[in-house]
Amino acid sequence: MLIPTYNERENLPVAVHGVRAAVPAADVVVLDDASPDGTGAVADELAAADPQVHVIHRAGKEGLGAAYLAGFRWALERGYDAVVEMDADGSHRPEHLPALLAAAEHADAVIGSRWVPGGKVVNWPLHRKALSVGGNLYVKVLLGMPVNDATAGFRVYRTDALREMGLEDVASQGYCFQTDLTWRAVRAGLTVLEVPITFVEREVGASKMSRDIMTESLRRITGWGVRHRAAQARELVRRPERWHTL
Repeated sequence: MLIPTYNERENLPVAVHGVRAAVPAADVVVLDDASPDGTGAVADELAAADPQVHVIHRAGKEGLGAAYLAGFRWALERGYDAVVEMDADGSHRPEHLPALLAAAEHADAVIGSRWVPGGKVVNWPLHRKALSVGGNLYVKVLLGMPVNDATAGFRVYRTDALREMGLEDVASQGYCFQTDLTWRAVRAGLTVLEVPITFVEREVGASKMSRDIMTESLRRITGWGVRHRAAQARELVRRPERWHTL
């Protein structure tokens, strides 16, 4: 269970204890980006009290993507079968973990989805819901991905799938990182399943979402989409008999 943190000292113990109760066999890895509020020290205390909790102290705030990539490397080096991405702020509920892990028995990647039947969001204003639904629809149409919640951050990857996805050149951060990995999984021909979850807006601390993160997402996703559509057009010109598959 990979839990990235930046200024989450109040939320982290709740998240870690929740995970350990929901999936006692799982190890937890806290990925702290040198939080100035002392989250790293809290993580060390949790690790000292529980041998299944580990901490990776990173040099500074380098973004969600870099933190998860460090966590992936740590898990791959130690032979884990699967990794879970999970926020520390309470928005991802540990009680959903058994269902996500069960689905991973039959898939390469499992997304805890807000925007499939049975999924929902609690305590979001209407404009935030509209932004998320609209952003995911944009991704789905532009990239032609059969995924309803490509931006979701609560997910499971089989480690064999991570090896196939080509993570060496991932440069995306924040909101865009999840879409990037989803797109890589789909292009690699991997099985991606969506499991409905209830997403609950954080009650303590500040959201890490920013205008810069959203701008990066729009720019990168649009670039991927333009290149994808151009490749489709070239293939159609080269092999017109394949028009019905493009």
